[in-house]
Amino acid sequence: MILIVVAGGFLILFLVFFVIGIMGMMGTGTRSTWIGFGDRIAIVPIEGQILESESTVRQLREFADNGSVKGILLRINSPGGIVSPAQEIYDEVKRIREEYNKPVVVSMGAVAASGGYYIACSGDYVFANAGTLTGSIGVILQYPVLEELMGKIGVEHETIKSGDVKDVGSPFRKPTREDSVMLQAAINDIHSQFVDVVTLDRGLNRQEVMRIADGSIFTGNQALELGLVDELGSQEAAIQYLAGLAGIEGDIKRIRPKVKREPSLWDLLGSLKRTYVETGLFSGPRLMYLYR
Repeated sequence: MILIVVAGGFLILFLVFFVIGIMGMMGTGTRSTWIGFGDRIAIVPIEGQILESESTVRQLREFADNGSVKGILLRINSPGGIVSPAQEIYDEVKRIREEYNKPVVVSMGAVAASGGYYIACSGDYVFANAGTLTGSIGVILQYPVLEELMGKIGVEHETIKSGDVKDVGSPFRKPTREDSVMLQAAINDIHSQFVDVVTLDRGLNRQEVMRIADGSIFTGNQALELGLVDELGSQEAAIQYLAGLAGIEGDIKRIRPKVKREPSLWDLLGSLKRTYVETGLFSGPRLMYLYR
C-alpha cells in the first residue's frame, strides 16, 4: 500500500512538472528541442528578403521576457530588404542587450548582406563562414517605367497632383531631374545612416567604412580582414560561444520560434506577390538595403 502511495505521488509530481514545462513553452510561443527546465539559448532565424519586422520583433521580445533564455542567437541568411524593417529589428536587438542584459550573437549563413549585415551589426559578436557573402553596404531604389509600353498599347494614365514631385516613382512617366535629385538626397541620407551603424558598432574608422560602402560584396574571409565580422565559424561554433557569454555550462538547451505548419503553394505565391508586386509596381519606390 505504501509503495502504491509513493508511486502515485511520484507520478502526480511528474505530471505537474511536465504540464508546467509545456505551458512555459507555449507561453513563449516557441518549440523546444529539449523538454524540461534549466537555462537555454534561443535561436531566431532571419531568412530571405526582409519585407516586414513584426514577426521577428515579436519573437525577440518573447525570448527576452522568458527568464529561462539566457542568450539569443540570430541566424541570418538574408540578402537584406526594405530599410525600415531592418532598422526596427536592429533597434530591438540593441534594446534587448541594453535593457535585459542578454547577450546576442550573430551566425551568418550563405548570405548576410546589406540589410542582413545591418542587423548583424546589432549583435555582441558576429560569426561568418569563410564562404558567406556579406557586406553590400549601400542603398538601392528601383521601380519600372512603363510610359512607352503604355503608349504602344494605347493606354493613357491621368494624374492630378498638388506638386511636381508628388507622384515621384510613378511607373506611368519618366523621372524628371527634380525626381532624381530628391530621391538621390534620400538615398544619400539612408546610406549615411548605414555607414554610421557600421562605424559605431564595429569600431571602425568612418573613412575606411566609406571606402568599402559602395555596395561591394565580401566573402567571410574578406569580411574578417576588414573588421566587418569577429570570427569565422559555423552556427554550432556561434552557439558554443554564446553559451560561454551566457554562463551556460554542459549541455546547451535550445529553443526556436514555433513553426505552425510547412509552407504551402499558396504561401509561396503570396511571398512572390509581396516581393514582386506589393514592393514593386503598385507600392511606389522603396528604399532598400538589398544585395541584388
